[in-house]
Amino acid sequence: MSFETTEPAFRFRQGTRPLLISMPHVGTHVPPALAARFTEEARHVPDTDWHLERLYDFADELGASVLVATHSRYVVDLNRPPDNQNLYPGQDTTGLCPVDTFDKTPLYAAGDLPGEAEIAARVDAIWRPYHRQLQAELDRLKAAHGTIALWDAHSIRSVLPRFFEGRLTDLNLGSADGASCDPALAAALLGIATSNPAYTVALNGRFKGGHITRQYGNPAAGVHAVQLEMTQASYMQEKLPFDYLPEVAAGVQPQVRRMIEAVLDFVEQ
Repeated sequence: MSFETTEPAFRFRQGTRPLLISMPHVGTHVPPALAARFTEEARHVPDTDWHLERLYDFADELGASVLVATHSRYVVDLNRPPDNQNLYPGQDTTGLCPVDTFDKTPLYAAGDLPGEAEIAARVDAIWRPYHRQLQAELDRLKAAHGTIALWDAHSIRSVLPRFFEGRLTDLNLGSADGASCDPALAAALLGIATSNPAYTVALNGRFKGGHITRQYGNPAAGVHAVQLEMTQASYMQEKLPFDYLPEVAAGVQPQVRRMIEAVLDFVEQ
């Protein structure tokens, strides 16, 4: 079985410094044949990590490489393992090819959920090319620089009862409980994140890092991976039409930039 799409699996910009920024959930494309099976709500792809390229618009200036997903996570989730293992045992999560929204609304209007062959085809068409590019760029950076970093950029609605109680912490740093990056780097990032009292902060709280952080982070080998999951209320409108709010984003963007600069300082020292 093949999966038909007219869009490439990713967009990629190669930088000059030892950092790759991955954005696996910013994609919004759903091929028409699949969109026709979706509910009206699902076609709005509400669970997108909206506007992260704009929020991280300083990445090119800092010399980072940037890898950006094009397809919606509803097509295939690039931050889940290909065997669909639950990364948070005992907690509710969405899968490799989700069947419902974060609000538990079904994605498929007629209930025609993807079977194993369709899931495998989506993985081959979208998931594997993204991860091949991610690994290839890490290999290139490692050969060029020795010590490198991977920053996995995410955002999420601040209130999602399915996944957490109350309001989510604004800046959620994840280092796979210390396995994906040097503790000194995590401490430095935590210090920057907590420097502005306007934002609440957690390290390895509800979000410890998904498949990308856990799979590619290997500090002993000189590859330091960090995930930042931030509340969308910190920079955008959380409901339709999901607008970017420049005056709100102006508060948090300098803090995010300082964290990225700290990552670069750490791996270039």
